[in-house]
Amino acid sequence: MKSRERIQCALNHQEPDCVPIDFGGHRSSGIAAIAYAKLKKALGISSGGIYVYDMIQQLAIIEPEVLDAVGSDVVELGRGFMLDDNDWQDWVLPDGTPCKIPEFINVDKRGNHSYLHSDDGVDLAIQTEGCLYFEQLHWPWLDQNPDEQDFSDLEDALKYTMWTGIPGIPTLGVHFPPTDEGYQQLADGVRKMRESTDRAIVGLFGGNLFEVPQFLYRNDNYFMHMGRHPEGCERLSQSLCNFYMPRLERWLEAVAPYIDVVLFGDDLGGQGGPLISQDMYRRYYKPWHTKLWQRVKELAPNVNIHMHTCGGIEPLLNDLIEAGLESANPVQITCKGMEPEHLKRNYGDRFTFWGGGCDTQHVLSSGTPDQVRENVRELVSVWAPGGGFVFQQVHNILADVPPENIIAMFEAVRE
Repeated sequence: MKSRERIQCALNHQEPDCVPIDFGGHRSSGIAAIAYAKLKKALGISSGGIYVYDMIQQLAIIEPEVLDAVGSDVVELGRGFMLDDNDWQDWVLPDGTPCKIPEFINVDKRGNHSYLHSDDGVDLAIQTEGCLYFEQLHWPWLDQNPDEQDFSDLEDALKYTMWTGIPGIPTLGVHFPPTDEGYQQLADGVRKMRESTDRAIVGLFGGNLFEVPQFLYRNDNYFMHMGRHPEGCERLSQSLCNFYMPRLERWLEAVAPYIDVVLFGDDLGGQGGPLISQDMYRRYYKPWHTKLWQRVKELAPNVNIHMHTCGGIEPLLNDLIEAGLESANPVQITCKGMEPEHLKRNYGDRFTFWGGGCDTQHVLSSGTPDQVRENVRELVSVWAPGGGFVFQQVHNILADVPPENIIAMFEAVRE
């Protein structure tokens, strides 16, 4: 089987010829640039460079030679763009490793700290000395009450949060004009990418309903707003859906013929289970997830609806599936309710688990290569039968993970 066929087979709950692998196919299956530099050295790969495409998480683009070395079957849509060195600027990682970052990133160093800022100079995020990632500094609706807002300034406010104000690759309005011509350029880029690879292509749309309000108000404030101002929070979810829907339609028109998976995002869980109750999910998010995901199926029936959602989400899975979700990452198996045997037994015939293939919390970073292999073999033996499984480690590989453990992990998948 070719890679795309292998992924599609797994998504259709059939067993492919071997376990499909995702390494860097989205922003939660990748690798910190510091660890990537060490992995390339361990693999004996000296060509290419270190290109940090996600400045906040400091994630590296995984180059084709490395994808081939680990047997990855997936690639992210953004890898079809910014292919010229002139699209990048020089930067240095916290450990002193030189790298490239996107030329459109507004970043400067003041004293011992680095700052990401908007085009008009508002500081959005800070990387303090010794830290390996950026943290949000600015919340545009910090002092506002959703019951008193009409959300007419939503689009402008989104320019001033760390996660929504710092562009990804590619972004309309940054890489292409938000016009018919821009969408055609996007479509042409993805089409060329499809023609150049047999890997499955994941297209990141986002569409965050639960997280974006946290970016706008700050996490603690938004959680209090849900309890104190439920009508305002409900109107905000509706406003977000109304904001996303026309953009989703235009985006799908451009990319749907060439992608295999559309990726949404919302971290609904924590270590101890969901961050909200089932009733809260059903009131604030499920109706609008349903609308967005139904529209995907109307416009792109063959594209898998996928979601990044961290933590213990098991109590919400039936609702997510009813809303139209077909697969999710990173499958955080060390969280409450996320035991692989339980998930596979109760949901494995109607939901694809994209992740949960290696315990990054306890094994990958601190175990030996043999312990990593044992962990992967055990987990794959649970997930793989009957399809409905794509291998990735639980979330990104962090900066301190030894390269020999990463190599052992991928070797064990297909032993």
